[in-house]
Amino acid sequence: MSILQLEKVSKSYGSGNEQVEVLSDINLTIGEGEFVAIVGFTGSGKTTLINLINGLLFPDCGTVLFKGKQVTGPGPERGVVFQNYSLLPWLSVYQNIYLAVDQVSPGTTKKEKDEMVRKYIGLVNLTPALEKKPAELSGGMRQRVSLARTLAMQPEVLLMDEPLSALDALTRAVLQKEIINIWTKDKRTALLITNDVDEGILMADRIIPLNPGPKATLGPNFKVPFERPRNLLEINQDPVYKQLRNEIIEYLIEMGNHRRSDSSDSLKLPDLQPVMPGRVFLGNREKRKKVKYF
Repeated sequence: MSILQLEKVSKSYGSGNEQVEVLSDINLTIGEGEFVAIVGFTGSGKTTLINLINGLLFPDCGTVLFKGKQVTGPGPERGVVFQNYSLLPWLSVYQNIYLAVDQVSPGTTKKEKDEMVRKYIGLVNLTPALEKKPAELSGGMRQRVSLARTLAMQPEVLLMDEPLSALDALTRAVLQKEIINIWTKDKRTALLITNDVDEGILMADRIIPLNPGPKATLGPNFKVPFERPRNLLEINQDPVYKQLRNEIIEYLIEMGNHRRSDSSDSLKLPDLQPVMPGRVFLGNREKRKKVKYF
């Protein structure tokens, strides 16, 4: 049963001669309990896509449906983990999460709200930092607070807009594992926006490339065949993993080259750079160097 649907969705910015169509004819169906990753170049429209789903933006044409009903604005059933944490700096960890719980659970008692807040703070291993302000936390800890706040709202769909992209590799790996563990417990529907192919393979059931814009469209579905739990170091040695990873990367490069050759505008084609063994990111460099994937 599908929980999210986008049907012939397009979105533009600007007006008149300055109008740019960022997304064009987007069609997407996500089943209940499914974990989907959208992967693509920086500037291809990934954040615009997730903002159409969470109701912060509206399509110029087409429809965005949640459980068969048109999305008309933000709602607690579609929880968002943002890239920039979006925490209130004058509130503690506890207060930031309590504020969200208080907004979505007006009928519950103060004790019940307190228990819920403490439960989700414990879930992301932040109980010792309960009373600390965001300025006293590391980037990884702030992102844990953001994740706990979203989960405490008990959304039916978890939307993640490159939530780990600003973190160092070690912290990123730890949070990837925690997100997967949390998702495994109740299998709520999840949509991850990422520029890291390996992250998509490690976390998602299927990966869908977003082709470079303007007029970005979704590419083919790549099914991730590995059983959970997944260990990146183990599947790194699997020829099926290597083939899947290379197919996704090669598709993105091909679409990027095609977009550049068809456009009179200068297109910054991201570089696929090895960051550590078996890991690449879609970055921001103008000139693409050849890299050996394996």
